Amino acid sequence: MSDIAGTKPALRWVVHLSVVFLVTLWVIPTLGLLISSFRTADQISSSGWWRSLFPSEQNLTLRSAAPETQVLENGVYVIQGALFGEDEQATISRWGISSREVDAFEPGQTAELRRGGTITVDAAGNYRMENTEEFAGKRGARIFVTAELPPEFTLENYRKVLLDQSSTDSMAKAFFNTLTVTIPATIIPILVAAFAAYALAWMDFPGRALLIAAVVGLLVVPLQLALIPLLKFHLNIGIGKGYLGVWLAHTGFGMPLAIYLLRNYMAGLPRDLIENARVDGATEFQIFTKLILPLSFPALASFAIFQFLWTWNDLLVAKVFLIDATGQTTVMTNRIVELLGTRGGNWEILATAAFVSIFVPLVVFFAMQKYLVRGLLAGSVK
Repeated sequence: MSDIAGTKPALRWVVHLSVVFLVTLWVIPTLGLLISSFRTADQISSSGWWRSLFPSEQNLTLRSAAPETQVLENGVYVIQGALFGEDEQATISRWGISSREVDAFEPGQTAELRRGGTITVDAAGNYRMENTEEFAGKRGARIFVTAELPPEFTLENYRKVLLDQSSTDSMAKAFFNTLTVTIPATIIPILVAAFAAYALAWMDFPGRALLIAAVVGLLVVPLQLALIPLLKFHLNIGIGKGYLGVWLAHTGFGMPLAIYLLRNYMAGLPRDLIENARVDGATEFQIFTKLILPLSFPALASFAIFQFLWTWNDLLVAKVFLIDATGQTTVMTNRIVELLGTRGGNWEILATAAFVSIFVPLVVFFAMQKYLVRGLLAGSVK
């Protein structure tokens, strides 16, 4: 039975709820990654990103002023100051002078120092050390505090990842290397596949059906089967590891889908339009460049999205055909893998690097997503 006007069948509600669930499942981790990239390491380790707008309790290791700052008051040597800066607002709940007992004292209580003297810390972080004998040493005493700190956001993570060339965490070079790989590896297969798709859709020649079948068959061939033979071929002809090799590899691996997608779209265009252009004396090249390409923009854009995402997020093909021992041609995916090994505890750096790596694909997807469904569904129905 047809749907009653003004009502929706249960199945449609299930589809809508499923879409909302999938979108939420994708958006929440991305939002968490974005927020974490602006937080400090201490805040990330002490609370989840969903509590980033609320004060968090952290265990901090601080030091008092150096003994050289001590003054003599009424026969007692005194060192006093503040554990937090003037612009820092924190409330201490517990404190201690030993790493084994970081919460031994409450604010306002006095502790006996191991090297002699006493220390008192209040809730605001102000301390006073007293001793009948002169304080010795070059560094101040360690003070362990449990304090509630206000939320803090910083751009230092992005500065270190993108701008600080001297930092081992920098991804600036890997970012531009990834662009160098991705842009040509997206444009080249589109150009080649567009010509091939037009020929398979509108030009009659012997073996056309076999070529279409071969293209469909190549869609199911795993690219891993061709990695080693293709690398050996590149080495034998002198290409070796480099940008040219990875461009050709991505072009070859992306070509079957590109031809299949564009051919289906072009075959769905009105035949009268093509025949009228031929009657008017237009050549095949003129028909292709002035009629087919402008009309096929949705299909071109949809494949460009897929190819850009695949090449930007690729690690396997880059490791095989591009990255060498010098590390000068590393890409962002490989750089993040290296950070996981060397900076496994620096979650603020990892979160920032990960969000930088997904930011460009997000921009490309949302800029061209309106063409995605049109390009994929074209030619699938009549």
